[in-house]
Amino acid sequence: MASKRSSSRVYLSAAHKSSGKTSVAMGLLAALSERGLAIQPFKKGPDYIDPMWLRRASRRACYNLDYNTQDESEIAELFDRRAATADLALVEGNKGLYDGIDPEGRDCNAALAKLLHAPVVLVLDAEGVTRGLVPLVLGYQAFDPDVSIKGVILNKVASARHESKLRNSLERYTDVSILGAVGRDEALVVTERHLGLTTPCEIGQSGCKIGRLKRAVSEGIDLDRFVEIAGSAAVPRTLQTSSGRKATANVRIGVARDAAFCFYYADDLEALERAGAELVFFNALEDVRFPGVDGLFIGGGFPETQMARLEANSGMRHQIRDAIVRGLPTYAECGGMMYLCRTIRWREDRRDMVGAIPFDAQMHERPQGRGLVRVEETGACPWHMSTSRNAPAQHAAHEFHYASLENGPPEMDYAYRVLRGHGINGQHDGIVMGNLTASFCHLRDTNSNRWAERFVAFVRSCRDRPAPHEIRTCDEVPGVA
Repeated sequence: MASKRSSSRVYLSAAHKSSGKTSVAMGLLAALSERGLAIQPFKKGPDYIDPMWLRRASRRACYNLDYNTQDESEIAELFDRRAATADLALVEGNKGLYDGIDPEGRDCNAALAKLLHAPVVLVLDAEGVTRGLVPLVLGYQAFDPDVSIKGVILNKVASARHESKLRNSLERYTDVSILGAVGRDEALVVTERHLGLTTPCEIGQSGCKIGRLKRAVSEGIDLDRFVEIAGSAAVPRTLQTSSGRKATANVRIGVARDAAFCFYYADDLEALERAGAELVFFNALEDVRFPGVDGLFIGGGFPETQMARLEANSGMRHQIRDAIVRGLPTYAECGGMMYLCRTIRWREDRRDMVGAIPFDAQMHERPQGRGLVRVEETGACPWHMSTSRNAPAQHAAHEFHYASLENGPPEMDYAYRVLRGHGINGQHDGIVMGNLTASFCHLRDTNSNRWAERFVAFVRSCRDRPAPHEIRTCDEVPGVA
């Protein structure tokens, strides 16, 4: 399918984290969508929560662009394909414009903006500063002249007088366009906690929050100038892209999606469907019956904040445990793994969970595993990657958990050896029990790790040839490599 990158795209970045990028992005998405424009959101890096908000504001799935799990050509292809369906593409960065892991900046926001030929608009935290923004802007412009910084949005502005001082200083000493200002208002802030922003499904009035941000942006930012900057992007050559054909759905995979379990990449769910899965979403907090499915996927989230409700829904817990014991192919990540344990303990509260995994999940005050990880397959996972090389397959992933697993048996089968990161015990991740695999690390379905296809093939094989307690690998599944 021929696809042309949208000539309208903009990269929203900042000087540092917690500058208000996500709030401003939500307001922009909602305000521009109200004008009748189709705005495609993207988020840099491994992130689940910000994309949830961007999706709510734009009413379009948000896609992650991540140097850890994707190479440049894959990032560009994903951007091409999704941006081509919209009037304007908005990429929200993470941290600051020049922040990244690589000391030469090959994985920073500026590098991604250049890769995508996207002009940059900086969201500047103006709290407690006036003329001091000038050297910051000048320095950001001079540090890498190939980065096209086209405008700034002043955020957390205290008053009209404060805004006037900021504008006068920037207009006198810089040539950057000042697109407008957003006032300092607690009602516009999405609260943060131990894993980042609060999710929209936990805020009953998330629509009202987005509405307030839309009004603040519409009143304070020159949207016409913003669209003009987005349209100034250089138009790259036409590329041939394809999202791949969607297979006829012939297996049903249950996916827990609610306030406790909400960490899913949009393209991972799409990859499961392309591989032939019908996704059956259910609510582990409220639904009385576990759906009739051939496999189960429980992503991460915040089971600790919902553990009283999860415990109270004992019927769901017991049905899930019985299905796993009978051999239901199951994959769980982080919070999903915690739910499958015997209990979750947070502060002084302890609640019973599913009990399919012989561990207790203990929440701590500090992160137990945080950041980018690299794992090597042991071969124990029943849907591991087949490889013609002598070396086991390795995968880039990420983890961010305050929980540890306690009081378990000393010997377990693990899917991965941890080469970088922490996982379950600093050395291993991915508990394997029969047809169940559960880990702290979050996988991403990319060219280097087509986990969704392998998992669907394993689910299909178990359905066609039931073997409740027998570990079967993808080496035994025809057509899966």
